[in-house]
Amino acid sequence: MRRIFRFLLLKPILWGAKKFDSDPDKNRVFDALTKLFNHILEDPGKLGPLIDFDAQAAKYIIFSDQHKGARDGADDFMLAAPAYVAALHYYNQKGFTFINLGDCEELWENSLSKVKKWNQEQFEAEKAFVQRNAFIKVIGNHDLYWGNDPLAGLELEAVFGSKIKAYQGVLLHTHLDGKELRIFCTHGHQGDANSDGNWFTKFFISKIWGPLQSYLQINPNEPSNNDYKKTLHNEIMYEWSSDQKRIVLITGHTHQPVFESLTHIERLYRQMAIAKAGADAATLDKIRKETTPYQKRFDALVLDYSKILPTYFNSGCCCFSDGDITGIEIADGHIRLIKWETKGSNAGRTVLEEMSLTDLVNTITK
Repeated sequence: MRRIFRFLLLKPILWGAKKFDSDPDKNRVFDALTKLFNHILEDPGKLGPLIDFDAQAAKYIIFSDQHKGARDGADDFMLAAPAYVAALHYYNQKGFTFINLGDCEELWENSLSKVKKWNQEQFEAEKAFVQRNAFIKVIGNHDLYWGNDPLAGLELEAVFGSKIKAYQGVLLHTHLDGKELRIFCTHGHQGDANSDGNWFTKFFISKIWGPLQSYLQINPNEPSNNDYKKTLHNEIMYEWSSDQKRIVLITGHTHQPVFESLTHIERLYRQMAIAKAGADAATLDKIRKETTPYQKRFDALVLDYSKILPTYFNSGCCCFSDGDITGIEIADGHIRLIKWETKGSNAGRTVLEEMSLTDLVNTITK
């Protein structure tokens, strides 16, 4: 019976999930991002820290959207947990600072006690960064508890063994080639009426969507759903960032990796245009082979992506249904989109995209 219901309801549920999560209001988003950015810039510490960093020496890893759950059918994080722990061990050993960019715990569908019970190994891996004073926790819409509940501070101390604060964002600041660069990191739900913690959304997720997802075993975070055109929310994030001066915006929230303001398929489309102009047959053949599984969607792209400014990045998520996770690294003078995937009993890191911070700042300040 479950298979029959799943077959009948899969497409409408995936459509509904996409519609439900991707209906932001541009003016609200612009206003919320601007207010948060200015607040951190002018009064750092309350809503988020302002950190000056050395672009060549500093090392940051940004993960978001783990949605740690209770290991039931509605736990999107369950399959990705091994890759996540392996990644955190790697970055801790390498001396990275970890920016946990929101929706770290799924507290709309679960109680905090359940999340703590079933994710002890993951919390211990995060705690290692806290012990080095290299952990920054940012609030998302699914873990608003950390910013709203008067007991949240005590709970954080109980989990991590130290007093830490959950912020709304963080602002990284540096200079390259004599030019200022500010990297604004926040979860990205700000201004989204459907996802900004309103009571109806919480009720729907906890009482309807969560149980239904668990029963039908449906995870909308399929990798194949995250490489096409940007969601409306990501488009609005790009519009805001491209309107700013010397600011790069990094968010999560949409579960869709974005690098240099482009999804993977959009970057391939841009590479194809460059290859055609340069008569690069080898690159064209490689792109055709990669895009064959989604040729119709690829052919539907029509924009001139060469004109897009690299002002917006999205970390993707740590709950893809194949167990992979994606994130953003800032290290060695570069910004990278990386993927961790589990192969057998081991997890491995792959650099999907890379750009030097010097090229980045020079491109956005032309």
